[in-house]
Amino acid sequence: MPEEDLVSHAMIHATPPRQVPAPDASATGHAIVVGVLAALAGLMFGLDTGVIAGALRFIGTDFNASPRTQEWIVSSMMAAAAVGSLIAGTISFRFGRRRALLGSSILFLVGSLISALAPSVAFLIIGRIFLGFAVGIAAFTAPLYISEVSAVAQRGSMIACYQLMMTGGIFLSYVTDGVLANGAHWRWMLGLMMVPATVFLIGCLFLPDSPRWLMMRGEKLRARTVMRYLRPSPQQADREISDIATELTRGRSEGFSFFRNNANFRRSVGLGIVLQVMQQLTGINVLMYYAPKVFQAANFGASAAGWATALIGLINLVATCVAIVTVDRWGRRPLLLLSCAIMTGSMLLAGGLVEYGGHDTVAQIAMVGSLLVFVLGFAIGAGPLVWTLCAEIQPLRGRDFGIVCSTFTNWATNWAVSNTFLSVLDTLGEAHTFWLFAGMNGLFIVITLLYVPETKGVSLEDIESHLLAGWPLRDLGARSLPQGGNVSTRPSA
Repeated sequence: MPEEDLVSHAMIHATPPRQVPAPDASATGHAIVVGVLAALAGLMFGLDTGVIAGALRFIGTDFNASPRTQEWIVSSMMAAAAVGSLIAGTISFRFGRRRALLGSSILFLVGSLISALAPSVAFLIIGRIFLGFAVGIAAFTAPLYISEVSAVAQRGSMIACYQLMMTGGIFLSYVTDGVLANGAHWRWMLGLMMVPATVFLIGCLFLPDSPRWLMMRGEKLRARTVMRYLRPSPQQADREISDIATELTRGRSEGFSFFRNNANFRRSVGLGIVLQVMQQLTGINVLMYYAPKVFQAANFGASAAGWATALIGLINLVATCVAIVTVDRWGRRPLLLLSCAIMTGSMLLAGGLVEYGGHDTVAQIAMVGSLLVFVLGFAIGAGPLVWTLCAEIQPLRGRDFGIVCSTFTNWATNWAVSNTFLSVLDTLGEAHTFWLFAGMNGLFIVITLLYVPETKGVSLEDIESHLLAGWPLRDLGARSLPQGGNVSTRPSA
């Protein structure tokens, strides 16, 4: 991506962490409304992710599409989303987070219209590409924007709201698919996405610009006005503006230049990339895209597969609500470890049921149960928390660049997995495919233990100071460097 003019400073020693004052840290109603409106990007993401699962079999019939062609219909959106995430950083920096979200809403509208009216597979893929650009831009911008307008105490919950909207969109798309499935109305399935896209577009018109972005543009008066609109007291707003101003006065650097010259920034970018790769290798999105096919391969009838898919969407939604409530109470690391452990066990069980469970009703019910537990595990941890952590661990001067890298990685891995899943399923078989994903989730546990920090209740400024002082990645959210902790002596250019 083009290099971005982002803010930088050199900080060798960490400043003492600021305790988060509980009364001051509450987000106002304005901040919550703004965060929810931005999180509608997640709703569109979820709708366009889930709707293809129910529509695919009818599209395959109407266009006589082979399994390989169906893989491309599904994965074309992910490929475009990867490209969209690359240009999102430039758009977000030059034109602002609000305008980037507004542009994505227009792309959602155009893509939904083309998809619904597509006379051929080629036109359908073009529509999916428009949707992919929209999703890529929105998936980068929305968590970034929400993290910049939210108060510290609610930051995790507000970013997780994006994931809630996403899972709500997946569930609604599954329900819509079920209602329209009897008439094979796949065009209506895809066309109805224009309704929420219009709502999202209207919502974007009422969003304020991010105070951090305004400060980076030198518009301190506007930034202060927006921050006072978003915080419960002028004093808290002025403190946050002062913190941001301090970061801005420490120097300037460009995103890629900062990445090239600062070893500590490379560590945070690397962690963001690894987290996004592991999120996709959990296997969640192949289940979301191909759930009916997975259940049919496990000897479910078409109708039963549809209902099981809708149930997955419901569990995903409910479990994400639990994550939003607990993320700022229990912390990131405990939830992520619990999440990965649940997913590992459920994938092992699913593979065992396919291999040894037989085809009777009890085995089928157990199969549905194991996959529901898997989705529950993902939704309470790996789903929302990866996006939360990727937004939190990047320093202000390189935040756009760092999140671009991690978001691109998410979509590139998403594309690779979704574009090969049916082929892998055909090659390895159902059981061994589940066991492969179980192994990936086990690896995720190890990575979390070794590298993932606990950032609950820690300001973005403190996380940045610890990172640039060379603290170990897993200690970035600590109040003080643990006994025996090693601080990197590499320069922070």
